[in-house]
Amino acid sequence: MGRPPPLTDPEVFTAFYRAHVDAVLHFVTRRVDDPHLAADITAEVFFAVIASAATYEPARGKPVAWLYGIARNHIVDDARRRARETAGRRRVAGRRLLDDDDIGRLEERIDANRAARDLHRRLQRLPESERAVLELVAVDGLTVTEAAAALRIRPGAARARLFRARRALADTPAPVEEPCLRMP
Repeated sequence: MGRPPPLTDPEVFTAFYRAHVDAVLHFVTRRVDDPHLAADITAEVFFAVIASAATYEPARGKPVAWLYGIARNHIVDDARRRARETAGRRRVAGRRLLDDDDIGRLEERIDANRAARDLHRRLQRLPESERAVLELVAVDGLTVTEAAAALRIRPGAARARLFRARRALADTPAPVEEPCLRMP
């Protein structure tokens, strides 16, 4: 059994992109409330895929886990970058790349993911290491092993972080019942 064709092959990349773009966009819109930014980050993820295709190891997990790891890094990087920019620059950046139909579709998706973003804000109180595992497992549907692969940690460490995160959230009163976070 040989290695799959590289994602730098245009046909292979096109198929890969079509198979995963909706999952990546869904992941991003649960964390970002600006349609322009959601489109930009999703595009950056797939540019990063081309640049780092050689580092993807299929044996470590599903492609979506790898993509979520890349997306998460781009979201964090963008948040840091935006914190340093002026409000005027944020308003201008990337606005001309989307037409009204694109903006409308992204706004619909953002509205549909409002509850997930509210949960994400609640999770901000957790330590980063615990929050990352919990998001990938409870929000994005990865297994603990896949989440560990996306975060480049051992599965045992991921399980321990997931336990601590769930316990911390269980000890904190929630404004609304969140069934995906209940401890088994």
